[in-house]
Amino acid sequence: MRWSDLDAYGHVNNARFLTLYEEARVALMFTAARAAGLESFENGIVISRHEIDYLRPIDYGDPVRIELWIEEIKASRLIVAYELFDGEELASRGRTVCVPYDLEAGRPRRVRDVEREFLSPYLG
Repeated sequence: MRWSDLDAYGHVNNARFLTLYEEARVALMFTAARAAGLESFENGIVISRHEIDYLRPIDYGDPVRIELWIEEIKASRLIVAYELFDGEELASRGRTVCVPYDLEAGRPRRVRDVEREFLSPYLG
C-alpha cells in the first residue's frame, strides 16, 4: 500500500481495491498466461462490468492478500472472482466480467479453446 492510497479517514480508498484486483487479474491473464505460452489475452480483452463488496476497512500498512479464481467461462466472456484479505480477515469480494476483444476489428470475439484450456484449472 502507498500513502496516496488512503482516504480522508486513513483507510485504503475504495477505488484502490479495484486497482489491487486489476493487478491480480493482470498477473494471471498476462504474466502467467505468457509463461504458459499464451499471449492472446494481451492482444485484447476489455472489462464490461465490475462488482465490489466492501466488508471492512483496511488501514495503511496492513498486509493484504488477494485470492482469485475464474467463476465462469462462456462463449464470449469470462468472470474473474476475487477475495481480498486483511491479514486473515476477509475485507472485500469482487467480480469482473472480461470480454475477449479483437482490437483490429474493433469488436468482441469468442473465447478461444487454448484460452479456455489455460483458465480451466482456475475454475472454482
